[in-house]
Amino acid sequence: MTETTSPPEHGVSDKGLKSGAIGLLSTTVIGVASTAPGYSIAASLTAIAAAASADVGNQAPAILLIAFVPMLFIAAAYKYLNRADPDCGTTFTWVTRAVGPKSGWIAGWAIIVADLVFMPSAGQIAGSYTFQLFGADGIAQNTGGFWVTFVGAIFILLMTWICVVGIELNARTQFVLLVAELVILVIFSGLALYQAIVSKDPHTVTPAWSWLNPFAIKNSSALAGGMVVAVFFYWGWDTAVAVNEETKDSRRTPGIAAVVSTLVLVLTYVVVAVAAQSVRGAGFVANDSSGDILGALGKTVMGSGWSKLLVLAVLSSAIATTQTTILPAARSGLAMGAHKALPDWFAKIDPRHLTPANATWFFGGLSVIWYLGLTLLSNQLGGSGNVLGASIAAVGLMIAFYYGATGYACVIYFWRHLTKSWKSFLYVGVGPFLGAVILTWVFVKSTWDFRNDQGNGALFGVSLEFVTGIGMLVIGIPLMLWWRSRQRDFFDLRRDPPELRPGPFEGEAPPLGGVRVTED
Repeated sequence: MTETTSPPEHGVSDKGLKSGAIGLLSTTVIGVASTAPGYSIAASLTAIAAAASADVGNQAPAILLIAFVPMLFIAAAYKYLNRADPDCGTTFTWVTRAVGPKSGWIAGWAIIVADLVFMPSAGQIAGSYTFQLFGADGIAQNTGGFWVTFVGAIFILLMTWICVVGIELNARTQFVLLVAELVILVIFSGLALYQAIVSKDPHTVTPAWSWLNPFAIKNSSALAGGMVVAVFFYWGWDTAVAVNEETKDSRRTPGIAAVVSTLVLVLTYVVVAVAAQSVRGAGFVANDSSGDILGALGKTVMGSGWSKLLVLAVLSSAIATTQTTILPAARSGLAMGAHKALPDWFAKIDPRHLTPANATWFFGGLSVIWYLGLTLLSNQLGGSGNVLGASIAAVGLMIAFYYGATGYACVIYFWRHLTKSWKSFLYVGVGPFLGAVILTWVFVKSTWDFRNDQGNGALFGVSLEFVTGIGMLVIGIPLMLWWRSRQRDFFDLRRDPPELRPGPFEGEAPPLGGVRVTED
């Protein structure tokens, strides 16, 4: 009798990744968890409130609401570009198709360095909150000290290993961490709003609809400063698209997950921001110096015993975002290696786990080195808070840069189809273009304002935010030129000819690299 074997449960993508491994729910969980809602609120709500206080004071929730607009528009760009080409390189691949290889390379570089620059703050929070959870507050407060740094580095390496083991383990880990995080944030918000609205605690402030009015913000610098941090709040949902080659129905599922993720995030952020502001008012949130507004408000809202839940929420969030920051960076490296924009070594796939092991371990190891180096530099400059503050602001610049590039790429790539229907015109043209313009304004305005803002430290007389954000982007140019001198295959690519570009609602892009420049 002939023995039969069942077909494999999953296929393999053209880059060697395990296709069809995760569905819509898992992809959405990865998208939401990547933004680290608990961590973002704890570490950065004060910065947004401080920006708002420079103008009218109470508009932190409004800044979060208005920052959602370009995020939704750019999520639409991701959705339709992914329909045409579900490549795990996302922005790198799409900008290459629409604009050209040099622009695509810089866009891919922006994704990688954004993830890299962010890792010190994620590691620092994970290390600090681990000690807070066990009551070792003295060690936890020394965020630039040996033990916090050591534990943070261990978390980075552990999450790197999970990313190597497989996308399914990633998804299961993210689901557990995200549920714990969101449930605790809901409990905190419910108790805070109950105290302010129902029990009328005299120390609280009754929420007002005016807190959500973005038109009350008149100061452009305050708006830009708040927006660049708010962009960091939302950053991460694009990880749902970065795992597109590993999802079921790779042309549709990642785009839907990206849009759903942004909707979940805006609801979470605005509700928690309103709740936090109602506990002691906008002034308390704006002037909190603890570096953790949830911790500062936790005992007031939940009591000393239950406030540990907020510590757990932020720790879960930091661990989750450490893991999901590694995912898109590794897959960008994989795609760049596969398309000859980086050495072939980055495109190597682990034959057992079907993950980009080389790119993943490279990014995880580099993140640890960057974390240790930046912590040492920060201590030399006079304060461990520099790591957190400067990294978040610098990441905001890079996010605005590559999200904006994606919006422009969408309009350029599909331009021949924009006038075929109102749906195409609005969803594929106007929306992504407006999102890109808003993020370009945030990038330019914040870069200008950061030149002399040395609140988080300075290097060579220039703010750390400017040095880290713009400096890391500019470093990519000589690196790109060096690689071009060694390997021209990628840089000889031409943009996809307009007649080969599919419509935004159907069709499939031709293979990247189908058209090349021929030298005379």
